[in-house]
Amino acid sequence: MSNLIIYFSRANENYFSGETKIVEKGNTSHIVDIIRKHIDADLFEVMPKTEYPHDYLECTQVAKKELKNKTRPELEKTLTDISSYDVIYIGFPIWWGTLPMAMWTQLEKLDFTGKIIKPFVTHEGSKFGKSLKDLKKLCKGADIKKGFEISGSNIKNATCMVEIWLKE
Repeated sequence: MSNLIIYFSRANENYFSGETKIVEKGNTSHIVDIIRKHIDADLFEVMPKTEYPHDYLECTQVAKKELKNKTRPELEKTLTDISSYDVIYIGFPIWWGTLPMAMWTQLEKLDFTGKIIKPFVTHEGSKFGKSLKDLKKLCKGADIKKGFEISGSNIKNATCMVEIWLKE
């Protein structure tokens, strides 16, 4: 089986258990690193052309406005064909209860018919929010498997949990 990981992750100022901290690498990227230690997979990182603000509160306001307006941010590059992959891991932070709108921009362009989807998310309390419902809309024709969710505050303890999830 051939695997692909499509993900979005944001560094800079992030929220952790009631406080903000500067991180050099986004939480979702940490999960990607763990997954890649256990499976052979190609990577596609979703990167908006216009970078989100470094400041956490500013970023949340931009994300909220994008969601409200159903904005599809323009991407640096777009993945157009996933026909050679069987299993697709889709990872992202939960923003306002769902996927960041940049992920919508990317996922709407793909044909997921017959694909196995394994979603994973990072959050600070909302778990999957309504993202699984939204993934079903975005990934029509796919078999969406049990996902993995973890609080960004617990990211340093994620290895064992990710290993268990990958075996399910």
